[in-house]
Amino acid sequence: MEAPPGRSDIPWLIGVTISGGILAPIILIISLPGTPAATASLLLNFEAVATTLIAAAIFREWVSRRVYVALGCITASCLLLTYDPAADFGLSLPALGILLTCFFWAVDNNLGQRLSEKDPFLTISIKGIGAGSVTLLLAIAAGEQLPGPATTAAAMLIGFLCYGGLTSILFLLALRGIGAARAGSLLAISPFFGVLFSFILFAGLPAGVFYAALPVMILGAWLLVTEKHSHLHRHPPMIHEHRHRHDDLHHDHTHTADDPPLSVDGEHSHMHEHAELIHEHPHQPDIHHRHSHRR
Repeated sequence: MEAPPGRSDIPWLIGVTISGGILAPIILIISLPGTPAATASLLLNFEAVATTLIAAAIFREWVSRRVYVALGCITASCLLLTYDPAADFGLSLPALGILLTCFFWAVDNNLGQRLSEKDPFLTISIKGIGAGSVTLLLAIAAGEQLPGPATTAAAMLIGFLCYGGLTSILFLLALRGIGAARAGSLLAISPFFGVLFSFILFAGLPAGVFYAALPVMILGAWLLVTEKHSHLHRHPPMIHEHRHRHDDLHHDHTHTADDPPLSVDGEHSHMHEHAELIHEHPHQPDIHHRHSHRR
């Protein structure tokens, strides 16, 4: 059983709904027609860059030098892909729109980290219903026509599997387990699947600059997903509620008769206390490892 979102989570819910559920998809839809599918897929890697920078600068997640080198590679690749000598200032506006989309999704990822302790199904349901309702009203106000039943059903199925449903629930669980910066970094893998499918679905090949940007992007993604982190660290006393198990080095608290029983997977959710703990093991900036570091 998961802990439901509470009153204190309302600002975070509003934030993820506006940034990730409304602004990012609308900007992406406007930008995609002017960008080749393979190029757009690679540009989506900028979400990893923006997510990590926001996590480090605002929410103080630890980011190693290796990660910064990886972000530099991805940023350089994105700059190559946005270059358009025929456009004003040499930049493609649709490509810049996709980068702006990535920024709003990065905001969504970091705000979602604040909600990662809560029930992911309920959290995504609230976000999806809120964002979907607003987007539908905006589309009707703009004079858009509703698609037919078959198109609607196909879009909803793809959306559930690949965007706003199952994927979002799994991503919230990832935020809980490895933090916004690392979860965002792993997203750097997904655009390569987009590139693959673009080659399969579309006959046209991308421009020559794409092939210069691709290996730089691959290097950056590899540096991100192979990073490891371990050192002696301190856990301060803490009281919070989330789904947990008792074989993870951090949940050795006692229980009362009022606490819910363990599930078949050995997990349950209740308000519990962490005593101060100092130890060393490989870890990520999950909900129990948001400690500071010495540079």
